[in-house]
Amino acid sequence: MPNNFVLGKEQLFSRRQLLKLGIWGAGFAGTAALWHTLNAHSKSIVKVPPLEIAATNQAVKPMQMLRNFDYGVVKQENGRTVREFQLTAGTSVIQLNSAVSYNVWDLNGRIPGPTLRAKQGERVRILFLNNAGHSHSLHFHGVHPAEMDGIRPVSNGSATIYEFDAEPYGVHLYHCHIEPVTRHIAKGLYGMFIIDPPTPRPPADEIVLVMAGYDVNDDSHNEYYAFNGLPHYFMDNPIPIYQNQLVRLYVLNIIEYDTAVTFHLHANFFDVYRSGMTMTPTEKTDVITMGIAERHILEFAFRYPGKYMFHPHQDAIAENGCMGQFEVITDKPSQT
Repeated sequence: MPNNFVLGKEQLFSRRQLLKLGIWGAGFAGTAALWHTLNAHSKSIVKVPPLEIAATNQAVKPMQMLRNFDYGVVKQENGRTVREFQLTAGTSVIQLNSAVSYNVWDLNGRIPGPTLRAKQGERVRILFLNNAGHSHSLHFHGVHPAEMDGIRPVSNGSATIYEFDAEPYGVHLYHCHIEPVTRHIAKGLYGMFIIDPPTPRPPADEIVLVMAGYDVNDDSHNEYYAFNGLPHYFMDNPIPIYQNQLVRLYVLNIIEYDTAVTFHLHANFFDVYRSGMTMTPTEKTDVITMGIAERHILEFAFRYPGKYMFHPHQDAIAENGCMGQFEVITDKPSQT
């Protein structure tokens, strides 16, 4: 049986035990990541439009997660850069619309979970605490040893540590791998995991879009769909971007129960970097088909101001929530 745990013979840890080891909680606050700082500096020429974000107690915050990346905490151990992340599974109730609420499992109080970000070659350490009332796990896509594959259950109230090298660079994901896996993902236990290449990509306005579905009546069919967790949100709240500025979309399809969907952008074409694992585009198109768990980098810039829709080209999925708009603003980005 795979062994997911890396510390000693006791393979499940309580939060108290992790606190004693000094690897949970306080150590995460306020620690600046050098690479994050350098990365942010390199992108200082990118101008991001101001966002009007309404305060909410909901676990779903579609606008906030657009450009929110969790770089973790950087440590140096034995000459290596170690990037630590803390993920806690919990439970929430989200409001899909004025009439429908839905019970979900969340990660760090949000759905989708945080967008984790590391650089190829770094050591990644994930401290996972399960407080969601059911056994769960975290399985990361990428290359790692079998014992770090995240398929062993972590019981409620227990914690574990996953640790592996960040490789290869690309757009990956993580999700619960406890059966029924489809159900655990559809209920919210998933997130994006970006591994940046050794040589940074060109500066761009970087945006995360995660497509997901909600089966609210447990019939193994989705009744609602969403970008970044909330149906129809980006139709009512268009995403502001600047005219003629490069936009880099990190797009993940995690819609369970539907075999595949497309992603279509209106009035433009985008360069495709499949799985984010290339530095040169493999194609240019305005529609791309994505199977479950498939993800890509899509790059484009809009020539004209205005509002432009994006959505799957399956009408039932788009019309039930997986639809949004970019609002192209005429302010010229700064050039330095």
